[in-house]
Amino acid sequence: MEETPRSGIIELAVVLRFVDVATDALAEAREEIDALNVYPVPDGDTGTNMYLTVSAARDAIREAAGSKPDIDRDEALAVFRRGALLGARGNSGVILSEMLGAIARRIATSKPEERNARVMADALHDATEASYAAVGRPVEGTMLTVARAASEAALALAGDPRVRAGDVFTSAARAAREALARTPEQLQVLRDAGVVDAGGRGLSVILDAAETVLTGRRPVPVTSPLGQGSIPIPNAPTRALPEGDLTADGPAYEVMYLLDAADEAIAPLRAALDGLGDSLVVVGGEGLWNVHVHVDDVGAAIEAGIEAGRPHRVRVTHFAEQVVEARRVRGARSGRRIVAVAAGPGLADLFGEAGAVVVHGGPGRRPSTGQIVQAITGCRAEEVVVLPNDADSVRVAQIAAQLVETDAALGTVRVAVIPTQAQVQGLAALAVHEPARTFDQDVLEMTATARHARHGAVTIAARQAMTMAGPCEPGDVLGVIAGDFAVVGHDLADVASGVLDRLLAGGGELVTLVAGEGSDGLAEQAAAWVDQHHPHVDVVVYDGGQERYPLLLSVE
Repeated sequence: MEETPRSGIIELAVVLRFVDVATDALAEAREEIDALNVYPVPDGDTGTNMYLTVSAARDAIREAAGSKPDIDRDEALAVFRRGALLGARGNSGVILSEMLGAIARRIATSKPEERNARVMADALHDATEASYAAVGRPVEGTMLTVARAASEAALALAGDPRVRAGDVFTSAARAAREALARTPEQLQVLRDAGVVDAGGRGLSVILDAAETVLTGRRPVPVTSPLGQGSIPIPNAPTRALPEGDLTADGPAYEVMYLLDAADEAIAPLRAALDGLGDSLVVVGGEGLWNVHVHVDDVGAAIEAGIEAGRPHRVRVTHFAEQVVEARRVRGARSGRRIVAVAAGPGLADLFGEAGAVVVHGGPGRRPSTGQIVQAITGCRAEEVVVLPNDADSVRVAQIAAQLVETDAALGTVRVAVIPTQAQVQGLAALAVHEPARTFDQDVLEMTATARHARHGAVTIAARQAMTMAGPCEPGDVLGVIAGDFAVVGHDLADVASGVLDRLLAGGGELVTLVAGEGSDGLAEQAAAWVDQHHPHVDVVVYDGGQERYPLLLSVE
């Protein structure tokens, strides 16, 4: 892969490539990192939390870039920072979100005359400084130590004018791996358990991904198991880890919340929370903060947030219950459920009435991986079929399915993603769902039905463009068939009939019409057209309430 230039602005395309590679790398290494997790509490979710944090940032920047093709790099980086902050999960995820935010800020303030090697070395340094500042009581032998080693190596190299950004990350990634191998020497709990630090391992995976993007080399397999040379643990005895509240003298609860508060309110908040517990991390800025702390007194932790500003999205986890629940779920799952992404309130009702677990999303509002994971795990089923019902959501659903299937805490959960590209394909697949069939047979029938459902849509052009059907101007009516623009016109009903005419050219027995928000009788006009021109074809009309598309259509 071609590296970024020695000077000049770091391109958005490089940032997007890194985000994708880092997210995929963490997805692959997630299970390994979870297994390493013994500090600050052995709750086995560090890999998952780091993955979900980066995934949320990736989803945010990808959605922004997709919905606004001309978005500039700095605007996209601001979206990335906010996505990481809002999606941060757990102690390691919150620290990671601050690191990513610091890196994004340094790139956004870079000047054309600066060398990329210097910019990226500074970015790693800023990330390290920000992470130490965010943690209430920094502990060495953790991801903080790994970050510092990486940034020091980067800064030491970046002073040479011949050095490129790829060289900086090669040096940083190597230093991170070496620092990670030494973490058991610095933290007794790691040495006792015979593992390296989980958060540090996750950070190493991310730095390896950056090196891969900038040089084309993959320095070490991102899922390389311990004891195979890449991450040695010298003379590490092992012993059983405590259960119950996970540590006998540690706090019993993890408290997290987003906080709307002025900057000057944060120092008193830190002081109040520091007196209540440990593992304190407060990150953010510009009025929005992500707060994480381990405490025994949940109420006091939330009250401290209320005194500072407005807490929201409060999440409380009792560590002992987390372990018990994981064991209970492992043995309590049964049956088969459908998870469906719905693009509007009416569609959500349709999927829900058919027995599906609904995730709200659709074009321009792609659900996050975490939302789909939560829907899959929350339905308590042994077998789950996911209907993404949107082209951009298919990959997200596939990653979520992989996460669930490899999560040992959930036991054996079978997940199949049917790559439905449209809401009407999902409706068709759900119509033939039969729980009495075997899982494989049910998935096969649903997949075949979805594929055979020819689908289209009617929408309004938002800007001037050249389509497969010719040029269009803002306000023109566009007819879509199988994801491609096939008709350009000025009248909604005329374009809808044009789409139907093409969909029915190959025959059909059933037409499904889904009315969108503010469609003003368009679905009924389309149904009347079918009755007049194809009297032997059945028609069903639903009120979907979806945005952007006054009408969705399918022919089976």
